[in-house]
Amino acid sequence: QVQLVESGGGLVQAGGSLRLSCKFSGNSFSRYNVGWFRQAPGKECEFVSAISRSANPYYADSVKGRFTISRDNGKKVVYLQMDSLKREDSADYFCAAVQTIVTGFLRPASIDEYTNWGQGTRVTVSA
Repeated sequence: QVQLVESGGGLVQAGGSLRLSCKFSGNSFSRYNVGWFRQAPGKECEFVSAISRSANPYYADSVKGRFTISRDNGKKVVYLQMDSLKREDSADYFCAAVQTIVTGFLRPASIDEYTNWGQGTRVTVSA
């Protein structure tokens, strides 16, 4: 059974940095594509970033150049390094995963693509 646990959220000033972690429990982590999504109060869940099983990264335009996604298959962890944080980055951040038999990632930004979700970690960026 696959479980995902996010950590690393917290309170940070605008311009600061945080690193989120998504710890995967289960087998065959290297066969999973993993994504990060976020949801702010009163807003829809939106795509932030994703990384394919072959470590190809994908980013939303709003975070490109500021966030960096990476994965450590040995530790079964996906990281989201968030730099130059803005107040509008404040949200609950969720990681999600989907097992795939191919190395490509057709729809990294689609919520429906993913089969497993974590409980989330809150990021608050203050002025």
